[in-house]
Amino acid sequence: MKKRTIWIVVLAAVALVVLWFVKTNNRMIEKQEQTVQAWAQVENVYQRRADLIPNLVNTVKGAADFERGTLEAVIEARSKATQVTVDPAHLTAENLAAFQNAQDNLSQSLGRLLVVIERYPELKANENFRDLQAQLEGTENRITVERRSFNKVVQEYNVLIRKFPHSIVAGMRRFEPKGYFQAAEGAEVPPVVEF
Repeated sequence: MKKRTIWIVVLAAVALVVLWFVKTNNRMIEKQEQTVQAWAQVENVYQRRADLIPNLVNTVKGAADFERGTLEAVIEARSKATQVTVDPAHLTAENLAAFQNAQDNLSQSLGRLLVVIERYPELKANENFRDLQAQLEGTENRITVERRSFNKVVQEYNVLIRKFPHSIVAGMRRFEPKGYFQAAEGAEVPPVVEF
């Protein structure tokens, strides 16, 4: 009778450990999938921006004597930005930095384009241009929101896989930490605006 009770207790303990392991593993998978979904949304808004740029460039091309070098820089930066992709299974800090670098270059080119446009009042009065500029500004806001959401989901996932005793399951199942979006270098320094 005593041996039977011991075996029941041992089996119950093993069953509890197995159930805990399965529950923890499933929770990590759920969090990992949330990072993949959040990344897909980030890519979605960046793609929206990339899709708006050709329309913006074509509208600007219509302006007489517009600076061709600025347009070519935007087109080239867009091309490079759309070539850099990150596999959701490999959301490492290095891969995200390469992606972000390409996107930052595109943002800088767009910024230069918008500064040059200030010299062309007839272009600023163009209704198509104003609509595209408003869409682009809205998209930039969406990018900020989605990057923040992505970082939040990644933080939840990374914390989960690092906490003890979850880290045991994470190590056994090879759950790797994901990278975060970081601010662009020099973002802490406010830009100088001169009129």
